[in-house]
Amino acid sequence: MDNASFDSKKLMYSGGSNDECYTPSYGVTPILKYIPEGATVWCPFDWEGSEFVKQISKQNTVTYSHLEAGQDFFTYEPDHWDVIVSNPPFTNKRQFFERALSFNKPFALIMTNTWLNDSAPKQLFAEKDLQLLMFDKRMKFNMPDGRANDKITFSSSYYCWNFLPKQLIMEQLIIPKQQVAQAPPNGLTDALQ
Repeated sequence: MDNASFDSKKLMYSGGSNDECYTPSYGVTPILKYIPEGATVWCPFDWEGSEFVKQISKQNTVTYSHLEAGQDFFTYEPDHWDVIVSNPPFTNKRQFFERALSFNKPFALIMTNTWLNDSAPKQLFAEKDLQLLMFDKRMKFNMPDGRANDKITFSSSYYCWNFLPKQLIMEQLIIPKQQVAQAPPNGLTDALQ
């Protein structure tokens, strides 16, 4: 892949409105037990306050980077790291996975399951075994303002290479209970019964 042939800032932050969504804490928890002990984890699409950085740093050394900090995933690489764990933008996903595979190091990246219908993962993983950490329910990604994105119409998985102990693992997502909705105004209570 010729990195000079595209502007990665446009690639990572295209006009798509779903690219700047954040993984909730319950979406990070299932991958933690698969991160090798003692491994330095690179979170290439993250800031210090991301759930990946906060949770993984409790058990592993973490280095994080972000395009807006001048650390473009397509040109930047930390001096030392062992595995990648993160949530890349879903737009132009093939290029992110090509770059991840080019390092020849283990990774776990969240991606929509609908991508399995595309030819790209079949081509990319034709000679490198794709591993999937799938969930029993949909993950609701958080919007930049902190709200859960209730408009998610797809399920997601961790797409991995050389990371999991077997090719397919199913995990339960433990989604925290939402606050109980307030009762409707008095005039509506009777109408709802």
